[in-house]
Amino acid sequence: MIEVNDLTYTYPGGKKEAVKGVSFSVKPGEIFGFLGPSGAGKSTTQKILTGQLRGFRGHVSVMGKDVSAWKPEYYEKIGVSFEIPNHYLKLTAAENLNYFASLYGGETEDPATLLKMVGLEADANNRVAHFSKGMKVRLGFVRALLNKPDLLFLDEPTTGLDPVNGRIIKDIVLQKKAEGKTVFLTTHNMALADELCDRVAFIVDGEIKLVDAPRKLKLQHGRRTVRVEYNENAHVETREFDLKDLAANAGFMDLLRTKDVQTIHTEEATLEDIFIKATGRSLA
Repeated sequence: MIEVNDLTYTYPGGKKEAVKGVSFSVKPGEIFGFLGPSGAGKSTTQKILTGQLRGFRGHVSVMGKDVSAWKPEYYEKIGVSFEIPNHYLKLTAAENLNYFASLYGGETEDPATLLKMVGLEADANNRVAHFSKGMKVRLGFVRALLNKPDLLFLDEPTTGLDPVNGRIIKDIVLQKKAEGKTVFLTTHNMALADELCDRVAFIVDGEIKLVDAPRKLKLQHGRRTVRVEYNENAHVETREFDLKDLAANAGFMDLLRTKDVQTIHTEEATLEDIFIKATGRSLA
């Protein structure tokens, strides 16, 4: 779906390359996470992929065609949700969606249905100027779905959302994947990427440091131990056991039989742990 080879970009007048020799690919039907701190090159790469930035070096193709060769029909096939919502504030939510729907030549989703999907049906006829940030984010998200795109570009799609509305957005993204859509997700939210993405790329200072599946990364970098917490004389005690041949570990089995066990879990690395280890940088 996306092929990027040796992509380099410097903003006009800039002295520093924003993206430096980046290469990666995205498979059809995949949720691909582009992860890194602010200023890492995530949004620049997305803008190149969506045709907003020209003058780059390297090769970039989307849906089998050089991104620079695409004409306006490209925007019939992709949907884009921006981190900072941009709406016509004097129009209502429904008017915003109806206007943008009118710009497409093909079949579009029903605006009322989209608003209901993200809990904005009661605010359909309210001016967007009166919306909270979270409401604007949800409106921007469903606007990206208007043209039934095959490829979705989502930039921090849950930023500013409470857990309930964040869950709604994540469920919709997973549903789009189930329908065979491809999602390119840019974020610094490692928990979001871990939950949604089939593969992730770590980018820092314009360079990709690592690309792999979250589960594989956590297995590679996690500790092969099991941590058990249990009550002992009104205190919480902790013991760790090697994961290898755990069923044959007499100490572990005895603890399970004789103690008041509170929790058992593997010592799994988080994506943030792995990011810091692989890049030497935090997400701040």
